[in-house]
Amino acid sequence: MIHQLFFVLEIVAAVGTFASIAYYVLCLYGAARFLGERKAAGEGARPTPSFLPPVSMLKPLKGTDPEMYESFRSHCLQDYPEYELVFGVSEADDPAIAFVDRLKTEFPLISIRLVLCLKSLGANTKVSNLAQMATEAKYEHFVVNDSDIRVETNYLRNVAAPLADPKVGLVTCLYRGVASTSLGSWLESLFISTDFSAGVLAAHQLEGGIRFGLGSTLAFRRSDLEASGGFEALVDYLADDYEMGRRLAERGLEVQLSTVVVETFLPAYTLRQFVDHQLRWGRTVRDSRRWGYLGLAATFGVPWASCAVLLTRGAPGAWLLLAVALGLRLAVALSVGWSVLRDRHMFPLLPLLPLRDFVALLVWFASLLGHKVVWRGDSFRLKDGRLVRIGS
Repeated sequence: MIHQLFFVLEIVAAVGTFASIAYYVLCLYGAARFLGERKAAGEGARPTPSFLPPVSMLKPLKGTDPEMYESFRSHCLQDYPEYELVFGVSEADDPAIAFVDRLKTEFPLISIRLVLCLKSLGANTKVSNLAQMATEAKYEHFVVNDSDIRVETNYLRNVAAPLADPKVGLVTCLYRGVASTSLGSWLESLFISTDFSAGVLAAHQLEGGIRFGLGSTLAFRRSDLEASGGFEALVDYLADDYEMGRRLAERGLEVQLSTVVVETFLPAYTLRQFVDHQLRWGRTVRDSRRWGYLGLAATFGVPWASCAVLLTRGAPGAWLLLAVALGLRLAVALSVGWSVLRDRHMFPLLPLLPLRDFVALLVWFASLLGHKVVWRGDSFRLKDGRLVRIGS
């Protein structure tokens, strides 16, 4: 009986490894396609589109982030004819307000406004703020990104241009994370550069495009958002970026992945904070894309191959599978992290890849079982993608 059990486990480990190898190849193909599109677009050269609509950039805030002022400042250095910056906070004493005031002083010629969002429209405070900020925004075209995002000077030109096509309803961007000085921050940076972004590129190939947005950038028309229910329809969803993309795609609009890559500076996560953040991400994806999240079991090539080595007591074929899985895993990390994202801080972190993969497997299992998420210090229960504040 025990012999049969071990045989079944060996088969499962081998199937998991082969599935992961296929996934790694898909990621490499997705990265190559993305690089080809970037090259065709001019390798980051200054685009000269005729479509340059006035843009309202909306940035909801809560508390402070690493390198926050420089990230804000990058939005004021855009090579773009007409845009405004609308910040929003839900508390009058939010420490981020000081950075907005400083920004107004440094850039008096740019329209920079702060909206105090006193209403609580739902459990997702960020989206509640966005709904109130949108009423103060002047323009038809919106660009929303997270408070910790830093951009290049041609950012607006690149993300607004695709909206000239009425079939495009949303433009979104990949991003890279600059780690702080903690193990949790290093593992988070590796997750962004070698797991998350690789998964987006794989989904882009597997599904013939994407049907979700990323919080790093959401560029869209006000009218399209309102036709899909507005921000108000998203105020109880944790994955508001995913939900917005899904709703726009259901209306027959295209979600386009821009060749632009933006940057975020990561906090010095403790291991507990890192795990909380990963569990929140995992349970969010689980509720938003259930089959896709179950499919992540086929992405843990190194753990699967390591199990095969242990279960077969070091059989040569199992060692060969592990070598192939490790080689392809490293190739994905380099092609996505280095070539696509241009993450120049990734190399010193590469020895942590196996640890990152085993931790990812544990988080995947834990995410399947629980419903609690921690977000900006508050605890919620997640039910079918919607947030319920614990204790409310």
